[in-house]
Amino acid sequence: MKGREVQKYKMLIDTDPGVDDAMAILMAHDRAEVVGLSVAAGNVGIEHTVANALKLVEVIGATTPVYAGCATPLVHSAADAADVHGSDGFGDTGYTPSAREAESEHAALAILRASHEFAGSLVLVALAPLTNLALALKLDPDLPLRVARLVVMGGAVSGRGNYGTVPAEFNVGFDPEAAHVVFSQWPRFTLVDWEATMRHGLDFERFEAMLAKGDARAKFYDSITAKTRAWSRERGRPKLLIADALAMAVALQPDIVTHAEEHHVGVELDGRITRGATVVDWQDRLGKRANAHIVLDIDQARFEGLLASAVGAA
Repeated sequence: MKGREVQKYKMLIDTDPGVDDAMAILMAHDRAEVVGLSVAAGNVGIEHTVANALKLVEVIGATTPVYAGCATPLVHSAADAADVHGSDGFGDTGYTPSAREAESEHAALAILRASHEFAGSLVLVALAPLTNLALALKLDPDLPLRVARLVVMGGAVSGRGNYGTVPAEFNVGFDPEAAHVVFSQWPRFTLVDWEATMRHGLDFERFEAMLAKGDARAKFYDSITAKTRAWSRERGRPKLLIADALAMAVALQPDIVTHAEEHHVGVELDGRITRGATVVDWQDRLGKRANAHIVLDIDQARFEGLLASAVGAA
């Protein structure tokens, strides 16, 4: 790759593709050794998220194993994001499904197995509701001891969410109980939230020009995101927001972060109008240890360079 040496991580991605997950997965295969995709329901139902993961692996030309996981949140049902991503999660493009099938191993068990196989060197990137990861933690509370880094896309750290109750972000709001399990049991994780995503949007025209320069990955991504881009423009969004890609940029290049803070983050489970909120102890008043490295800003030019590289436009 141009400009920077590519560092290959052993990476497992917990995902619910979804068009923003799709870009993150393209980025990961461009820059890391992806040992698996563990898949949950979220953006759309599990049958679609698994099919989309399999299709992405085919488009990339990889052999990455795909593991189907939790089809529902841990406790309560939740609405998906089909209005944004399309009923199939990939813009209702009617793509030809992959001929491959998911592995027989459950996603939560695949996470645990990978943590043993790559103990101390595994980077775990959580782009979906945290259902699979919470289940893995309940099965083995020592999981964090074997994972080098956990990067979570989730939350809205000052309450400007995009799902359900006013302060909730989609991934946390879809399964707050799972997020509570992970946030309360993982000693330290990197959090890339929805508000950071809003600060690091992409100019529509420049992004589309980038896709036009790319290879087959770009053409596929262009087709599956047409509906999402139209949805965003219709609502007056000034820029395209790709949350999971931002989290993946942080996972791939930790030094891309230009501003971050360390604080304790919890999840509200019971509030009538605040369920799913990520509550940050910004002033460290509770006396609890900081469990989250909260990403506030990143190098935008490097972020966009990673996107371009992932679709063959760099």
